[in-house]
Amino acid sequence: MSLQKVTCVVCPRGCQMEVDAEAGTVVGASCPRGRAHGLAEATNPTRTLTTTVRIVDASGEFVDMAPVRTAAPIPKGKIFDAMKTIKALRVQKPIRRGDALVKNILDTGVDVVATRDFP
Repeated sequence: MSLQKVTCVVCPRGCQMEVDAEAGTVVGASCPRGRAHGLAEATNPTRTLTTTVRIVDASGEFVDMAPVRTAAPIPKGKIFDAMKTIKALRVQKPIRRGDALVKNILDTGVDVVATRDFP
């Protein structure tokens, strides 16, 4: 039996929980959403990744940076590999908010999308 201490981030309360993933128990959660968060964090932690990509012109010269994020959380263990993939990416205008700039990053089923328009 290994207990993990998890701070809930679902709401501003920040409940301090102790999670036993093997037994599926959570102590200290004030609500069902916090309990679900604690179990997920202990068994398969995920994060939404936000960063930027380089915008280049037709000749490949740097023009600007575009903010991007993953459309859904990805496994925490894949964050650094995802950053390597995104860092190598070069895109050209026009870019529309919501455009999938990387589809299915690292076979997670999650796209990396633009969060701002660049006409």
